[in-house]
Amino acid sequence: MERRRMDAALLVLFLGHLAAALEVPLDLPQPPTITHQSPKDYIIDPRENIIIHCEAKGKPHPSFSWTRNGTHFDIDEDPNVTMRPHSGTLVVDISRAKAEQYECVYQCTARNKHGTAVSNNIVVKQSRSPLWSKEKIKPIVVQEGVSLVLPCRPPAGLPPPIIFWMDNNFQRLPQSSRVAQSLNGDLYFSNVLRDDSRNDYICYARFPYTQTIQQKQPITVKVLNKEPADERKPSFLIPSGPSSSKTVLRGQVLEMECIAEGLPTPEVSWTKVSGDLPAKRTSFLHYQRTLRIVNVSESDAGDYRCTARNQLGSVHHTIHVMVKAAPYWISGAPRNLVLAPGESGVLTCRASGTPKPSITWAMNGIPIENSPKDLSRKVEDDTIIFTDVQPGSSAVYQCNVSNDFGYLLSNAFVNVLSEPPRVLTQANKVYQVIKNHRALIDCASFGSPIPKITWFKDSRSSTLDGDPYILHDNGTLEIHIAQAHNSGRYTCVARNSIGIYENHVSLEVKEPTRILKQPEYKVVQRGKSVVFECKVKHDPSLIPTMTWLKDDGELPDDERLIVDSDSLTITDVTESDAGMYTCIMNTTLDHDSASAELTVVERPDPPTDLELTDQKKRSVQLTWTPGDEHNSPIQKFLIQYEDLLHHRGHWHNLTEVPGTKTTAHLKLSPYAHYTFRVLALNAVDFSRPSLSSRVYKTEPAAPDENPTGVQGFGTEHDNLVISWKPLSGLQSNGPGLHYKVMWRQKAVDSDWTTVTVANNSKFVVSGVPTFVPYELKVQAVNDYGAGPEPAIAHGYSGEDLPVAAPENVQAIVVNSALAEVHWDPVPFKLIRGHLKGFKVYYWRERSLHKHNPHHVEKQILTFSGNHTRGMLPGLHPFSLYSFNVRVYNGKGEGPPSPTQQFETPEGVPGTPTSLIVTNPNLDSLTLEWSPPHVRNGRITGYTLKYQQVNNSNELGPMEELALPANETSVTLPNLKYSTRYKFYLNAKTVRGAGPAISGEGVTIMDEVLISQLDVDVGTGNTQTSHPIARSPPRHPSPQALPVSPFGNVSSSVGEDGALISWEYWGPEKNVYVEYKNKNSEAEEEWQKELVNGSQNIVLKGLKGGLSYRVRVVAKGHHDQPPLLSDEVLVTVPAVASRQVDIATQGWFIGLMCAIALLILILLIICFIQRNKGGKYPVKEKEDAHTDPEFQPMKEDDCTFGEYSDNEDHKPLKGSRTPSNGTVKRDDSDDSLVDYGEGGDGQFNEDGSFIGQYSGKSASRDTAEGHESSEAPSPINAMNSLNSFV
Repeated sequence: MERRRMDAALLVLFLGHLAAALEVPLDLPQPPTITHQSPKDYIIDPRENIIIHCEAKGKPHPSFSWTRNGTHFDIDEDPNVTMRPHSGTLVVDISRAKAEQYECVYQCTARNKHGTAVSNNIVVKQSRSPLWSKEKIKPIVVQEGVSLVLPCRPPAGLPPPIIFWMDNNFQRLPQSSRVAQSLNGDLYFSNVLRDDSRNDYICYARFPYTQTIQQKQPITVKVLNKEPADERKPSFLIPSGPSSSKTVLRGQVLEMECIAEGLPTPEVSWTKVSGDLPAKRTSFLHYQRTLRIVNVSESDAGDYRCTARNQLGSVHHTIHVMVKAAPYWISGAPRNLVLAPGESGVLTCRASGTPKPSITWAMNGIPIENSPKDLSRKVEDDTIIFTDVQPGSSAVYQCNVSNDFGYLLSNAFVNVLSEPPRVLTQANKVYQVIKNHRALIDCASFGSPIPKITWFKDSRSSTLDGDPYILHDNGTLEIHIAQAHNSGRYTCVARNSIGIYENHVSLEVKEPTRILKQPEYKVVQRGKSVVFECKVKHDPSLIPTMTWLKDDGELPDDERLIVDSDSLTITDVTESDAGMYTCIMNTTLDHDSASAELTVVERPDPPTDLELTDQKKRSVQLTWTPGDEHNSPIQKFLIQYEDLLHHRGHWHNLTEVPGTKTTAHLKLSPYAHYTFRVLALNAVDFSRPSLSSRVYKTEPAAPDENPTGVQGFGTEHDNLVISWKPLSGLQSNGPGLHYKVMWRQKAVDSDWTTVTVANNSKFVVSGVPTFVPYELKVQAVNDYGAGPEPAIAHGYSGEDLPVAAPENVQAIVVNSALAEVHWDPVPFKLIRGHLKGFKVYYWRERSLHKHNPHHVEKQILTFSGNHTRGMLPGLHPFSLYSFNVRVYNGKGEGPPSPTQQFETPEGVPGTPTSLIVTNPNLDSLTLEWSPPHVRNGRITGYTLKYQQVNNSNELGPMEELALPANETSVTLPNLKYSTRYKFYLNAKTVRGAGPAISGEGVTIMDEVLISQLDVDVGTGNTQTSHPIARSPPRHPSPQALPVSPFGNVSSSVGEDGALISWEYWGPEKNVYVEYKNKNSEAEEEWQKELVNGSQNIVLKGLKGGLSYRVRVVAKGHHDQPPLLSDEVLVTVPAVASRQVDIATQGWFIGLMCAIALLILILLIICFIQRNKGGKYPVKEKEDAHTDPEFQPMKEDDCTFGEYSDNEDHKPLKGSRTPSNGTVKRDDSDDSLVDYGEGGDGQFNEDGSFIGQYSGKSASRDTAEGHESSEAPSPINAMNSLNSFV
C-alpha cells in the first residue's frame, strides 16, 4: 500500500511539472497571484513619500488589505495613507507626518472568490545619517618608526556609511603597504615617517541614501626623529591574538583583514589551512591586507591563515570561518497548479539552509491545520498531494520556510478548470533564423486537461517528431541546425479531451552575416591618416547596420573620424585616437564583429633632468630622464657635446647608449669647456635635443697625440715640403700649441734637423738633392709639455724630368689591326722621380699599296705603372707605322726612344665605292663600279651576286659571278625583259671578301627605259621604304688624332629611326654614337647615345627634313683622347613615300584611260603636246616645270646613281599598288624616285626616263629629294602612258 502511494505521488509530481508550464489566460477564472512587492527590508528616504508596493492579478480582479505589526491596518482611518486604484500599493504622505511613525512591519493580502495570496513581511525603516559628535582632538606626537592608528568611529547610520580619508584640499590620502585603511574605517600606519607629519588627517563618511557627506574633526600628527624606533619584527594591530572566528552567510561576501606593524614594513600573505583558496572568487585588496571571497558557499568554511613577514621575523593569525545559510530554494519556489476535475497534482516546497529550516503551510493565509478539511488534499512535510480534485477546490497555498537567519514565503494556487485548448502564440507569426543556428518555433498553449501538441510542415503528410526535430514539453518545436530547406509553413495542433485548436506560423532561414575583410592592426605616426576596412557579406533580405566602437564605447564626435559603408578613416591622427576599434555589423537576426588596435606613434619627447656626476679630470657621468616614448620604444640615446672654448655653437656626436640605459660614462679631453645634450631615437625619428647640461671645464695638459698625415714631397727639384694635419682645438689639450718638425736624409748617418712651427701645417726645406728619401717626424707641443714620441714618416724631395729613354724597344704585329710593343725598364736613378708609367707615340706613315705618305696623325697610348709592354689597337691593315716609347714621372716625360717601324698585314677590303647600272636593254644590264676607297690590301677580285625580284617582292634564286681585280664593269646577258634585279658586289683580298654594295635595276620593256637604283653602303641589306642617306667621301683631318678602331660605318633610315652599324676591334668598353646637325659647326653640340656592347644602334631622335653627321666614339683612359670613326651623313626625309613601277602595270594603264575619258580637255592638251613629235630637250622640260625648287641636271652628271643598302637580304615588302590605282605616299615601297639620294629622276614627255643616281652630288638638296618623291600627276602619268601607245 505504501509502495502504491509512493508511485501515485511520483505520477502526480510528474503531472505537476507539466502543469507548471501553463500560464492561465487572464480571461479565465483564477486565484490571485502577487506580481510585485517591496523588499523585505525596505529602507526609505525620510525626505520623500513612502511607497509600499503590492500588485496582484486574478480573475476576478483581487481586492487588497494590509496588516501593520501583525494587526489589521485600517487605511481609511489614516488621512496620510492612500491606496492606489486597482492596486494594493500604499502611498504615505509624510508632508504632514513624520516618517518615524511609519517604521513598522507591513504585510499585504490579495483575495478574490477563488483564494487569498499574502506578501512577505515588509520591514520599513528610514535611512539615517546622524551628525558626528563634536569633539576636540589633541595633536598626536610620536617618534619616527613606531606604529600608529588614527580612529574614525563614524556615527551609526542606516545603511552604514562609506568611509574614506582626505586632506583639506579634498584629495585622498595616499595609501601603501605601510599606510592603509581598515574595514571599520580606521587609518593604520605600520610605522611612521617624518613625511607623515601633517595637520589635516580628516575622516569622511558618505551616507548613500541621503547622498550626504560628513567629516570628522581634522587630526594633527607630528613625527619626531630625536629617538627613532628600532627595527622590529612584525606584530598584528588587527585582529588581536593568535586566532579569531568569523561567521558569514551563504551567497554573501567574505572579507577578512590582517594589518601588521613592524620595521621594516612587513608584507602580508594568505593561505587556507584546510584547502586551496577558490581562485575565481578570490581577490586581495589593500596591498594584500584584505582577503575577499565573493558568493560564499559551504565549501569556503574552514581556517584561514594570514602571515606578516619582514627581515627580522614573521607572525601568524588564524581565522576560523563558519558558513551559515538563510533558507534557499533547492528546485525553485512552488509552482501554480491548473487541474481539470478528477485530475491529481502536487505542490512541492523544497528548501534548505543552515541550520535546517522549518516548513509550514497555509491555505488562503490561514494555517493549513486550521483550514477546512479536504479529502483530496494530503500534506506530507514539504509536499501537498492533490488527488481527484473537484470544482470549487481552487485556493492559494502559502509555504513558509524559516531558520535563525531568515525566511522564504511563497504563494502557489491550485485552480480547478475545465477548458478546451487554445494556442497563445500569435497566428501566422514569421520566425526568422540564421542558417546553421538553432530554430525554436513556439506553440504556447493552454487547456485543462493539458493539451497535447503535434506539429506539421507544409503538406501535413506526417508529424514532426524525429530528427532533426525536437518537441519540447511546452510545445516548442526545435530544429537544432537550421538549413535553407527547413524554411516553410508550420502548423501547430493542440488537443485535449474537450477540443482541438490549430495555429499556423512560418520559418525563414537566412544566410549568416560575415565579415569578409577584417580591420588590421595599425601603427601610424601622429598627424597621418589611417583606414580600417571592414567588408561584410549578409543576407540580402536583411537590413544591415554598421557600427564602429572605440574601446567598447561610442566613437568620439569628431569630424576627423569618417565612417563609410565598409571603412573607418581617421585623419590627422592624434595620440588620443589610440585604442581598440571594433566594427559591428548588425541585422535583426545576427551580427558579426571584428576588432583591430590602433597604435599612434611619434618621435620621443626630449630627455630631461640632465645631471653630471662622478666628475674626474678626463671623464664625467651623465644621467638623464627619458621623455615619453609615444608608443614606440626608444632604441638608443645620442649624446652630443659643444666645446664653448674652441668651437662655440657647433654640436658634435660624442657617443651612443642603448635605449634601456639612462646614464653614460663620457671620456673627455683636457682644456675644453663642455656642455652636453641628449637625443632619443625610436622607430619614428630622433627627438628634439634636450636642454643643455651645465658647463663642465677640464684642466689643460700636454698633448695626447701628434699630428697625423705627415708626408714629404717636393714642389721643386731642390726642395722638400713637410706637411701634416694640424690638431684641432680640442686635441691641443692646452694653450700655446706649436709643432716640432724634424727631418733627416734616409740611409745616411746624419742627425735630425729640428725647427719649431706655429700656426701652420707645413714647412719647406730648400737646397736638398733631387728625389732623395727622407725620414720625417712632427711632434705637438703646448705650454704644458710635449706630446708622445712621434712616429717616423717617409718622403722624397722634389722630382725632375727623366734623363733616359726605354731601351730594346720592339714591336710584334698580332694581326692587321693590333700590335704589341715591348721595352726594357728604365733604371730607377735615371727616372729621377716617382715612376708614373710609359707613353707610346705611334703614327701611320702610309698605306702599303700607295707610296704617297699620309698626313701624320700621332696617337698616344699611356700605360700607367711599371709596364714593359703594351698593345696598340685600332691599326689600319696593310700600313706602315712608326713609334717610340717614353717614360714619365710626376714631373713629366723623358726623352723618346729611337723610332721603330712595323708593317700591318692585309685585311678584308671595304665596300666598293659605287655601283651603277647602265645600258638597260630588253635582256641585259651593264654594271659599273669603282674600287673600294679602303682597300686594306691588294684587291684580288670581285664577287657579283644577283637575283630577280617579282611584283610581290619575292626574291628569286641567287646567281654568282667571279670577276677579276682589274675589271670595273660587266654586262649581264640573257636577262628577262621588264624584270627587276637586285645586285650584290664585294671586293676580295687575300684575307677574304669585304662587305657588299647592293643595288637594283630593271630591264626595259620595248624601247622605254624604266630603271631604278637604290644604293646602301654597309652590310648589304636593302631598305626600300625610305631614301637612304650615305656618308660623303671624307678626307683626312689635318689634326693628329688617334687611330680609329672602327671600320665599315654605315647607315640606313627606316620607320623606327636611323640604323647605324659598324665594325669595332678596339679594347675600350665605353663606346657611344655621336650625332649633330650637318650645318652645326660647334663641337659641344654633339649628342650622345650609349651602346651596350653591340655594333649597331637605332637613332630615334632625328628630325625629318634634316641631315646629320654621325660618328662612333670609343673612350679609353681619362688621359687618352677618344677614338673616332669616320663620319657618315644621314638624311631623314620629311615625308617618307614610295612609288611603284606603275608604267608596267596593266590595271594602271586601264585606269589612266578611264581618267583620260573623264578629263577630256586635259587629254586633248596632252595629245597636242605629243603630236609636236620627238623628244624635248632637257632645257625645255625645265622651263615648263612648275616646281621652283627643281634644278636641271648637268650633262656630265647624267649618270645612273650609286647603290648602297644595309638591308639587302630583307624581302621588299609593301610595294604593291592599291587596287584603286592611286599611289599612297606612305604605303609605296618601290618608287623609282626613292632609289637615289637626291630624287631628281623625272619622266620626260615622251615617256623616257632621265635622272642621276649618285650619293656624291653636293648640289642636291634634301628638299629636292622629298619633292620628287610625290606621287605622279595625271598629266605625267598620261605622258608615260602615251609612250606605250
